[in-house]
Amino acid sequence: MSLPELTAAEEGLMKHLWKLRRAYMKELLDELPEPRPAKTTVATLLRRMIDKDLVGYENHGNSRQYFPKVTKEAYFGRRIRGMVNQFFGGSPLEFASLLTGQAELSQEELEELQRMIKDQIDRKQ
Repeated sequence: MSLPELTAAEEGLMKHLWKLRRAYMKELLDELPEPRPAKTTVATLLRRMIDKDLVGYENHGNSRQYFPKVTKEAYFGRRIRGMVNQFFGGSPLEFASLLTGQAELSQEELEELQRMIKDQIDRKQ
């Protein structure tokens, strides 16, 4: 399944929706940092995300309760795969090489990454 990309503003709002899992407009507005965008701006962003089929809603009386239709992991996993394809010729090894060489990871972070890779290897065996 191909996932449409979110704009920066949509992604910012989606991060709050992923955190809340389900939210009414007021709950989303309360979650946003100051200076908060206008309610109409948030409504426009939600409409665009609904049109992209990334957000759904349920009507409760005169209110809508919004919820993400895609998980954070699925969305960012697809974005990362796209970036690996675009910038690293589809090679996860080149991406990992850059990440481990340029991200200035601490020894603890590298060891945790090593444990995560070992877990993946064990699952595939």
